[in-house]
Amino acid sequence: MQGKTKTLGEFIIENQAEFQYSTGELSKLINAIRLAAKVVNHEVNKAGLIDILGAAGETNVQGESQQKLDVLANEKFIQTLKNREIVCGIASEEEEDYISINSLDENHQNKYVVLIDPLDGSSNIDVNVSVGTIFSIYRRLTPSGTPVTLDDFLQPGVNQVAAGYIIYGTSTMLVYTTGHGVNGFTLNPAIGTFYLSHPNMQFPETGKIYSVNEGNYIHFPQGVKDYIKYCQMEEGDRPYTSRYIGSLVSDFHRNMIKGGIYMYPKSSVNSNGKLRLLYECNPMAFLAEQAGGKASDGYGRIMEIQPTELHQRVPFFCGSRKMVEKAESFMARQR
Repeated sequence: MQGKTKTLGEFIIENQAEFQYSTGELSKLINAIRLAAKVVNHEVNKAGLIDILGAAGETNVQGESQQKLDVLANEKFIQTLKNREIVCGIASEEEEDYISINSLDENHQNKYVVLIDPLDGSSNIDVNVSVGTIFSIYRRLTPSGTPVTLDDFLQPGVNQVAAGYIIYGTSTMLVYTTGHGVNGFTLNPAIGTFYLSHPNMQFPETGKIYSVNEGNYIHFPQGVKDYIKYCQMEEGDRPYTSRYIGSLVSDFHRNMIKGGIYMYPKSSVNSNGKLRLLYECNPMAFLAEQAGGKASDGYGRIMEIQPTELHQRVPFFCGSRKMVEKAESFMARQR
């Protein structure tokens, strides 16, 4: 494979001209994420051999129990991005507030902020199920050389310049977009290099998989209940197959390859939904649209939502375009 396939580094260099602002800074940023991903992958693969399984005994800003690997992944990504001095700010799902990066260079002109979910689906670590990292990159709104503000992070998803995820599974993959399609790179663990393995990834227009936590069915809006019943109905190419891992990265990755829809709607338990707009929904929506899919809150485009807070939650429907549109039609009937 090495002799025939581009490495991630080669791919970044070859496609740097596609970036709207081709200064090399965004390329360095993707490379920094690549490095942090390899470090976290190494730690994830040691789970069970050293004391990094289980809960850390702390809760994050959302009041959720932090896993030890949540803390470790958060530290590794923040440390790597800080050390490279190529971003002016970082926001993490695991941190209460954003982090302003003050470069050692007084004249630094760093233009990008990164929002990150360091270890999505981390509760699955203890049972050896795939987990992932999600990242989103924006150009800052405030002037270069000044400290970042909250406004630099509260941007709608349409402003993203890059987004992606790393999936730590049977193989480790880095999948990302800069607005020119979606490409996937698989890590060769023997030499620590990512190779282009999935060029120009595309969602099938429709599929036969629906991914939702049906244990919450009783709490779902009627439109979601009706769509689930539609998926289960024996008619035409249905019933569809229910597949839910509980790790957004894993469910999204499978559905992009095979065709399907992922749903995490609002409910009587989570009135605004559970997934975070900035750390999970916007980056996945950017990837979905670049791969020919669709992402919605059930009524409208995810990436057009104007964020109002750093840890804002929204309902999320994402996947093959025709399946998302059908789910939206059921939602519209009950609005």
